[in-house]
Amino acid sequence: MCLSKGDALLALWKVERKQLKNIITVVIKCSLEIHGLFETQECQEGLDIRVKIGLAAGHISILVFGDETRNHFLVIGQPVDDVRLAQNMAQINDVILSPNCWQLCDRNMIEIERIPDERAVKVNFLKPPPNFNFDEFFTKCMTFMNYYPSGKHKNILRLACTLKPDPELELSLQKYVMESIWKQIDDKQLQGYLSELRPVTIVFVNLMFKDQDKAEEIGPAIQDAYVHITSVLKVFRGQINKVFMFDKGCSFLCVFGFPGEKIPEEVIHALECAMDIFHFCSQVQKIQTVSIGVASGTVFCGIVGHTLRHEYTVIGQKVNLAARMMMYFPGIVTCDSVTYNGSNLPAYFFKELPKKVMKGVGDSGPYYQCLGLNQQTMVGVSYVICDRNEGCPLLGRDKEIKYFIDTMNEFLKSNSSRVLIYEALMGYGKSKILMEIGFLAHGENHRIIAIELTKISFHQNLHTIQMLIASVLGLDTCKHYKERQTNLRNNVMTLLDEKFYCLLNDVFLVQFPISREISRMSTLKKQKQLEVLFMKILEQIVKEERIIFIIDEAQYVDPTSWAFMEKLIRTVPIFIIMSLCPFVEIPCAAATAIMKNRNTTYITIGPIQPDDICTKVCLYLNVSSISNELDSYLVEKSGGIPFYCEELLKSLEHHNVLLFQQMESEEKTNMTWNSLFDTFIKPTEKLKMFTSHSDRNCEEVCHLASGVRLKNMSPPASLKEISLVQLDSMSLPHQMLVRCAAIIGVTFTTELLFEILPCWNMKMMIKALATLVESNIFYCFRTGKELQTALKQNEASFEVHYRSLSLRPSEGMDHEEEEELRELQSEVIECHIIRFCSPIMQKTAYELWLNEQRKAMHLKCARFLEENAHRCDHCRSRDFIPYHHLTVNIRLNTLDMDAVKKMAKSHGFQTEEELTFSESKILKKSALFPENPSSEEIRKMILNFFDNTITRMKTSDEDIMPLESCQCEEILEIVILPLVHHFLALEENNKALYYFLETVSAYLILHDNYMAYRYLNESEKLLKTLKKDKSWSQTFEFATFYSLKGEVYFNMGLIVPAKKMLRKALKLLNRIFPYNLISLFLHIHVEKNRHFHYVNQQAQESSPPGKKRLAQLYRQTVCLSLLWRIYSLNYFFHSKYYAYLAVMMQMNTALETQNNFQIIKAYLDYSLYHQLAGYQGVWFKYEVMALEQIFNLPLKGEGIEIVAYIADTLVFNKLIMGHLDLATELGTRAHQMWALLQNPNRRYLSLCRLSQCLLLKSRYKQLIQVLGCLWDLSVTQEHILSKAFFYFVCLDIMLYSGFVYRTFEECLQFIYQYEDNRILKFHSGLLLGLYSSVALWYARCQEWDNFYIYSSAAKNLLPRRTITLIYYKGISRYMEGQVLHLQKQIKEQSENAHANGKELLKNLKNLVGQNITGPVFYPRLYHLMAYVCILMGDRQNCCLFLNTALQLSETQGNVLEKCWLQMSKECWYSTSELKEDQWLQMILSLPSWEKIVTGKVNTQDIQKNKFLMRADIMDNHF
Repeated sequence: MCLSKGDALLALWKVERKQLKNIITVVIKCSLEIHGLFETQECQEGLDIRVKIGLAAGHISILVFGDETRNHFLVIGQPVDDVRLAQNMAQINDVILSPNCWQLCDRNMIEIERIPDERAVKVNFLKPPPNFNFDEFFTKCMTFMNYYPSGKHKNILRLACTLKPDPELELSLQKYVMESIWKQIDDKQLQGYLSELRPVTIVFVNLMFKDQDKAEEIGPAIQDAYVHITSVLKVFRGQINKVFMFDKGCSFLCVFGFPGEKIPEEVIHALECAMDIFHFCSQVQKIQTVSIGVASGTVFCGIVGHTLRHEYTVIGQKVNLAARMMMYFPGIVTCDSVTYNGSNLPAYFFKELPKKVMKGVGDSGPYYQCLGLNQQTMVGVSYVICDRNEGCPLLGRDKEIKYFIDTMNEFLKSNSSRVLIYEALMGYGKSKILMEIGFLAHGENHRIIAIELTKISFHQNLHTIQMLIASVLGLDTCKHYKERQTNLRNNVMTLLDEKFYCLLNDVFLVQFPISREISRMSTLKKQKQLEVLFMKILEQIVKEERIIFIIDEAQYVDPTSWAFMEKLIRTVPIFIIMSLCPFVEIPCAAATAIMKNRNTTYITIGPIQPDDICTKVCLYLNVSSISNELDSYLVEKSGGIPFYCEELLKSLEHHNVLLFQQMESEEKTNMTWNSLFDTFIKPTEKLKMFTSHSDRNCEEVCHLASGVRLKNMSPPASLKEISLVQLDSMSLPHQMLVRCAAIIGVTFTTELLFEILPCWNMKMMIKALATLVESNIFYCFRTGKELQTALKQNEASFEVHYRSLSLRPSEGMDHEEEEELRELQSEVIECHIIRFCSPIMQKTAYELWLNEQRKAMHLKCARFLEENAHRCDHCRSRDFIPYHHLTVNIRLNTLDMDAVKKMAKSHGFQTEEELTFSESKILKKSALFPENPSSEEIRKMILNFFDNTITRMKTSDEDIMPLESCQCEEILEIVILPLVHHFLALEENNKALYYFLETVSAYLILHDNYMAYRYLNESEKLLKTLKKDKSWSQTFEFATFYSLKGEVYFNMGLIVPAKKMLRKALKLLNRIFPYNLISLFLHIHVEKNRHFHYVNQQAQESSPPGKKRLAQLYRQTVCLSLLWRIYSLNYFFHSKYYAYLAVMMQMNTALETQNNFQIIKAYLDYSLYHQLAGYQGVWFKYEVMALEQIFNLPLKGEGIEIVAYIADTLVFNKLIMGHLDLATELGTRAHQMWALLQNPNRRYLSLCRLSQCLLLKSRYKQLIQVLGCLWDLSVTQEHILSKAFFYFVCLDIMLYSGFVYRTFEECLQFIYQYEDNRILKFHSGLLLGLYSSVALWYARCQEWDNFYIYSSAAKNLLPRRTITLIYYKGISRYMEGQVLHLQKQIKEQSENAHANGKELLKNLKNLVGQNITGPVFYPRLYHLMAYVCILMGDRQNCCLFLNTALQLSETQGNVLEKCWLQMSKECWYSTSELKEDQWLQMILSLPSWEKIVTGKVNTQDIQKNKFLMRADIMDNHF
């Protein structure tokens, strides 16, 4: 069997002439069975394989040709032509006999059907005589075929497989296999990894001969053609894959871009080779017609055939297309539209061809004839760098421009040359930097000459200098040679003897008479004369003006020009600026000398920063902002490389992914789930100066089409080619490592990589990784924190000091490089997290795998990762969703959890759940507690208990403290999210959903609502694909989804949809929450009875609930905890009953779990609810019950976390109720515990609460210490919420405390820089506080335009209510701003002032009366009410509100508010008048904290630095 072209097989039976008749019968029987086989497969497996068979018989010849490295063979003769014609006549499932075959066969055995006007016939069936035994007949026929397996080898399909190893035979046969393939086999590359999908360029060459049947005639012609084709392809690493003569003539299938052979500009090389082959073969005798088809695209490159008989080839639509073009357009070189566009060659190199309908080819766009690649360039004319486009400014390159400005200043001040070199790979924007420099360099007495070089330039002597001189002399603008000739004569008459003018003929295309001296002069001497002349010209020019020479693509400067420039910068003061790609080979000596020159500044350009990418994209798309998801995609995928960013955008536009619409104001936007996080990233301020003149509406925004998954999009072909070139330049083992790593994802761990690498040891892997890190394929990181830090900032441009490097001793360089590699290997061993430098490389390598190979690798990864798919050791390795894995069984590994538990029990161990249950028994009341403790007794006891706990945490030798901080975020990134990716690839949607929900829960724990929202959307898509069943596991997953969705809504302050989702979840969890009042009161009665039952059951120590029930109960507690908070925010009368029911249900559910932590949390929630509702006795009772629980807790693991949680919760409860002294003491202890437990999120909350206590108590020294801790946390942990709250308190200090800790400008800069941060943006309370504080500052300063901006932003956040201190503070700041705005309206005698005042007073009363804020804020609210009353002329109520506020401040110990109230009272009821600009003068002299600490300012004096609300404006208006 000879494997022929992609869709055909040529099978041969070698027989004697006398056996031909019987063998034809066997072959017909074989053909009919083949048809039957594929018909059966089509029915059973759905395969659509259409088979047509043609048979011919006769004499054939084998033609072997090749060279010393590679051989091919061809089967030629009349039967080959006959079988091709017969196959072409066949329809689907036909067997056609050629005329000769019909003559030679046993006609009595065959039933045929005549074909009209043809001598060939169609076989209907075999008609053997009666009693004919085909098996005996077949065996008899095979005895004459010595290559057919028989005897002991009868079960072996191919006898060649039984041959013993023979090195000589192997070397001989090796010549019939492509070199790159047998090298991979020699390198022990596994056969399964030889196949891949990759973009290549196909060149199909067809040679038609004058006399095709005679081997002796066409053999030499084929040999000559083969030798030339091989030599041409070899230059550009193309290869002949196969040669065959099954079609008309002899066809060569040539491929550019086989694995390991990819090089840049592949398409151009393919076209260049095609034209070369065409011209050569057209001159070969015996070759009548040469036809070539060139097509580019993704094809299958790999092994095709049976296990025992296969070949390495290419298959795909593009292979078929190239073959069809070759046959349908004879006598020319043709290419498809992809090749035409990908070449980027001038249009005049091609000619569009008329469309033809080609067999088996759909609409592939237009086809083109390639006319040739001989570019005619005029010597003296260059590609000039384009003028700078003012509409497309240079963004993100300030540092690079500064290098130019500094060097330019040095050049202008000195009388010596300067060289500035920018180096970067393609795509970094070198040309645009030079354009900007060309624009900035313009000035008086400056001559700027800018040129761009091409590959051709490198091969032409003095080409670069010729361009320089032509531009200096103005020859590039001359239209005729005579004009150039006159110009030259005028410029060189004083520098050169007239007989030497003819030296310039070839250089500048002029026609001076050739003198005898020049005709006898050698080429080298002519060149020397020219160089002397050029130097004189430049020396003369620089006396009149400064020359700045800008060269783009300077890697193409020819060696002679380098040498001239090296001499030039030593002789003539000139400024040379050039950009170049890194040299592939060692540069010439002159280029190296220039790089090492003391006056050379050599800059390696880095990528642009993420913020500049957003600005660049907005400018490119002409929009005001882009979606967050699009910004993240472009930042990650482009890696800060401008060209990558542009190509990605073009690809997205091509696939209609980008949608444009007018941006609605936040006030008009209806808040839905889909628009909840539909945020847009704004460009930097720098863009405003370029968009002001735009005709398009600048409020247009860009977002993504619905249903688009950017991660699944394939990279643009141009970027894939760059990555493939880089991949193919690696060694085979390194390629294999990169491809395996690509399966895991952009980020992976060394442990997982080692698990999936085939037949590698650890030493091999570490060595390979170190090399790839050095080659900038991978980055390595010790921790996830390092990785996150690196992703936020791209590497900046830097200066390379080649002169310093050259001074290092050369003899020790090799040893030094080896030492550096060893150090790198050590670093890789320490770093267990690896990341691709370019995500495009990862995606490209990933797409090389075949589908089945991918699935097998994904399965390996999933099996390995699921062992670590849980929270970190610090969090006791639990699920992110409590008891999730006990309810939903999704494990891949065969040893399930039940089997593990049985094994553990058999060896006397307790399982994790049993340990949990044993620790979770409800603890009895502590004997330390007296029977009826007073509040003061409890205060002392609990503070002493917390102090003892802290002491034990600090000093105990017991293993009670975590060794490291929480690593859950890292586990999420390197385990959970990759598992989602692997299960999606495996189409295991149930398992993917499980880990999606775990991911959402993890992000909520990490306070990242945006990412939780994104993965909830992914979960929702998966839920829709699942088959509905009534299993508890699926019901639980749906309930979990709704509860998590409700939690995100709640965190965002969207109360109504949150309530809807939580109710839905409770219903699925078999805990229906009532909808009407009758059902409500009935449920309250039932829950009270249940509570009584659980309290009694507690004394009896009943058995704990089962594992599935526990997961259900934990979900219920989460939903109920949120529900009572939601209802408590509602001011309708019946809402308090719903809130009461929810908090009662939460407590009963917690008691059923028999888990101490859940019970304590429920008690504290129950207590808080009653405190807010004003039920004094009840809240105290349950708070005491919660405290009783902790005294007998084991102080290790969860026990310590429970104690810290109680301390923290008590701080919140006491602070919001106005018990400031106790809250301060508890807050100090809570912070210490969370700091020791290394929990940054909890520590942040404790610092926020403690800072509020200290601010209200005016304990500034301790407050500043707390702010210092908050700042350190924000820096060390990169905790954005800590930093935001830090600046919020700084604004409070300026507004209310009378000094400055951080300036207002710094606080404002933070808001502008981070207001779009994905974490901060969705903590509405914190943003509300920041916006309101800034608005209040501007209101006090009477900058009303700025006030309106920030007040409006705050107003949009008001409906998003959450039970947080920060939200309540934000409301109070907002209301204060509105009060000052009312003052402005009254002063200006606004018509609506009175109505607005009444509405404002009503709103302030509602905030107090409906418990929307906590009692701690009442003094401030009453203070504002008093001011509104005095503005409205109601002095009686003003006095009442003032006294109430003073009384509350005294009770709470609110020193800050008390001092301000006293000053207001004195001010409002005194006869003295306030100056208009008193506050404006005060803020100019606000002291800094440093002055207070050093004693330059008295602490008592700063109390006077308070804003006094003026009451003297109301007398004339109301």
